[in-house]
Amino acid sequence: MTKLPLDGIRVIDFTQVMLGPSCTQVLADYGAEVIKVEKVKTGDLSRWSLGADPDGLNNPVFCSLNRNKKSLALDLKQGEARDTVAALLETADVVVNNFRPGVMERMGFGYEDLKKINKRLIYAVGTGFGLTGPYQHKGGQDILAQALTGVMLRKSDETHPTSIYATPLADYTAGMHLVQGVLLALLQRDKTGEGQQVSVSLYSSMLAMQMQEGTTHLMRQKNLNWGAFPLTGVFQTTDGAIVMVGAFKVNPLQDICQALEIEDLSQYPHYKDFDAQMARRPELQAVFRENFAKNSTAHWLERLEGVDILCAPVRSMAEALRDEQTIINRMILEAGETQAGPVRLIGSPIDMSAAPVAVRISPPKLGQHNDEILGSLGKLHGDAA
Repeated sequence: MTKLPLDGIRVIDFTQVMLGPSCTQVLADYGAEVIKVEKVKTGDLSRWSLGADPDGLNNPVFCSLNRNKKSLALDLKQGEARDTVAALLETADVVVNNFRPGVMERMGFGYEDLKKINKRLIYAVGTGFGLTGPYQHKGGQDILAQALTGVMLRKSDETHPTSIYATPLADYTAGMHLVQGVLLALLQRDKTGEGQQVSVSLYSSMLAMQMQEGTTHLMRQKNLNWGAFPLTGVFQTTDGAIVMVGAFKVNPLQDICQALEIEDLSQYPHYKDFDAQMARRPELQAVFRENFAKNSTAHWLERLEGVDILCAPVRSMAEALRDEQTIINRMILEAGETQAGPVRLIGSPIDMSAAPVAVRISPPKLGQHNDEILGSLGKLHGDAA
């Protein structure tokens, strides 16, 4: 079998929902042994918080974030269960949690507690807002992070109502930042022989995602909005919609006009450059809307690509998943069958030629690996779901 980059690394995973599980799934995909510690009977919140599912507690949301992990169901209110976790932590390389600050400490598993028993342990924490500061005990959630960091107010058209971005940007971004932190800490441990605490937050990750916009505001007090550029937008066609990015060329307006088979608007002084076009963006956007509505998406894709203007059809998730490029990129993984049908998961965007991602362990049932893990510690069978 292929030797994976994180073979031999043991991760004790207390995480739930998305921020933490997205991090630990990457670690698991690339070889780490990830032991997911869950509550007896209920487990990870994402197992049940979206309602009933034909596969019970192994609904698609849970499955999407928990392949290649082992599930250990324990009642951590019991001393024996905490002793079990403590024994695992003595041999662990990484422990990950995304509780509010103070929760792990109350269980006796805070960083200061654990580094006394395992100085090589990397203690990775994901929070809503940070380990200190005025928001440290505020409930952290993706949508709140969007609102508090300015992301929610960012839109390509100021006339559009303020709304929630439908994909959890903050959770996924913070999860990937936590992966980076864990890997960096592992590299540093090779040099020092000691672990450390690594923390990320939804709040900081959302600010970091806006590094260009934030720096422009800090240095020039200007608003940078790539989606609101004058030659960029989404336009309805006769059979759908197309997105166009009129940028990265000497005179993109001239090329767009050629594709649309209309007069060259760039020859007029009031459209001569970016600033002039920005001042008259509503007029330009109206011209584009009127003309794109006259023909099909396929027609306009051919015309725009013919003059090297960036464009794409606006598609549904179902259309994207059927695309040949999705299959070629190995972005769909098969993970066996259940009574409800095949388990099909979104793959890893990281393509390593010597370490291809595969499903070694299907998303586990709650407590599925209790006997294996407790047996390895020489303990009696614990409470499984």
